[in-house]
Amino acid sequence: MGQRQGGGRAEEGLSRDTIFALSTAPGRAGVAVVRVSGTGAARALEALTCKPVPSPRNAAMMGFFDGSGKLIDRGLAIYFQAPASFTGEDIAEFHVHGGRAITGAMLGALGALGLRPAERGEFTRRAVEHGKLDLTRAEAIADLVDAETDAQRRQALRQYDGALAELYEGWRADLIKAGAWAEAAIDFSDEELPAGTLARTRAAIAGILQDIQRHLDDSRRGEVLREGLHLAVIGPPNAGKSSLVNALARRDVAIVAEAAGTTRDVIEVRMDLGGYPVILADTAGLRDTAEAIEAEGVRRARVRASTADLVLLLLDGSAADPFAGLPEGTRSDLVVFNKSDLPWPAKRDGLSLSLKTGAGMDAMIDVLTAKVRERLEGPNEATVLTRARHRHALEDAARSLEHALAPPDEQPELLAEDLRLALRSIGRITGRVDIEELLDVVFRDFCIGK
Repeated sequence: MGQRQGGGRAEEGLSRDTIFALSTAPGRAGVAVVRVSGTGAARALEALTCKPVPSPRNAAMMGFFDGSGKLIDRGLAIYFQAPASFTGEDIAEFHVHGGRAITGAMLGALGALGLRPAERGEFTRRAVEHGKLDLTRAEAIADLVDAETDAQRRQALRQYDGALAELYEGWRADLIKAGAWAEAAIDFSDEELPAGTLARTRAAIAGILQDIQRHLDDSRRGEVLREGLHLAVIGPPNAGKSSLVNALARRDVAIVAEAAGTTRDVIEVRMDLGGYPVILADTAGLRDTAEAIEAEGVRRARVRASTADLVLLLLDGSAADPFAGLPEGTRSDLVVFNKSDLPWPAKRDGLSLSLKTGAGMDAMIDVLTAKVRERLEGPNEATVLTRARHRHALEDAARSLEHALAPPDEQPELLAEDLRLALRSIGRITGRVDIEELLDVVFRDFCIGK
C-alpha cells in the first residue's frame, strides 16, 4: 500500500476523551501492543490503516501509516466494540514489532490525530467507571503486573477472579437486609411486626461482625505477601551473617571479612524463597562496643530484629558459648549454628551448617522456607486481606457494628444509623460509594497502559 489518503488531522475532531498508550513494556521486544480507548478508537484505526474497521474481536493484518502517508509498520489490528471490551468503551489495538522507533512512531501518529496520552491506570480506571471491574479486581491487575514470585501471582489471581469482592458484597447484602429490618422497626409499631424482629436483626449483625473480625485477624498475611516478608539475619560478630545472606541471595550483596564489625548498617536484598517474596536483611554483629559508628549499627540491628516478620539467629557453633554477649531477650524464630566444618566443644541442639563447605545449607533453606510458608499461607488464603485500604475500611465497619450492638438495644434508630455507616465502609472497598474520591488513590501507582 502506498500513500494515505488524507484524514487523521487534529481538526477532524477525534475526541480528546479518547486515550492511547503503549500497553506492553517499553524497550526492545518481539511484539509491542499500542492500545486506544474511547469514542474515537474506530476512527483512529481507520486513519492509521486507510481501511474500514475490521469485524469486532477479529485480528486483521494491516499496514499502519503516519500523517504524511509513510508506512510505519505492518502488524495486527483488533477492534473491540463497546460495551464488550476491557474498558467498556470502543477499543483499538495495534500489534506491531517491538522496536523503539516503531512504537514511538505509532504513539506520535495517534497524538497527531488529536488523541490524548493515557494517564497511569486510566484504562483500568475506565473499566471501573463503566462497571466492568470493581475496585478490588482493579487493584489485583496492578498486583499481577508487579508479582515477582509464584505466591504473589496466585494471590493476585484469586483477587482478580473476584474472591474478595464476593466476600465483601456478601456481607454488604446481609447488612442491607439487617438494615431493612431495623428500618421496619422504626416505621412500624411492635404490634405490626413479627415477634422478635429486632432481636433477629441484632443476631444477624453479631454474626457478620464475627466474620469480619475473623477476617481481620489474619496476622496481615496478604499484605506481607504482597509487599514481601522481612527476614532479619542477626547474631554476634563473625558468626557468618554476611556469608549466609550472600549464599541465600546467590550473589555478593554484603562484604565478608575476617575482621569483626565489618557490617555497620542494615543491608537489604529482595529474593524469591520457595516462591515467596522475602526482603532479606544483613545486620551488624550484636555486641557491646564503644566505637560510635559500630554502636549505631548494633542499635539498627536490634530495631530491625524487633520489626521483622521473621528473625534468623546465626551463631558460631565452634565457640565455647555461642550465645555469649547477646543482649538478654534477643528474639529469634530460627536458630542456626554455623562452622560445622570446625571442631565443636559440645553438641548443639538445632540446625547446623557450614557456610564454608555448604554442608547443611539445603536443609536449613527447607526449614526456613517452611517457616515463611507458615507465616504467609493461612487456612483461608482465597479471601485474605491484601491492602491497608481494605483493612482500614473493615475496621471502621467493625466499630460501627460493635456500636450497633451496644446498649440500649431498644432504639432501632441508632442501630439503623450504625448499619448505614458500616455499609458505607464496606462499600468503599469495592467502590460502591464515594467512587470518585477513591479512584486517584487506587490508580496512582499503576503503570501507563494498564
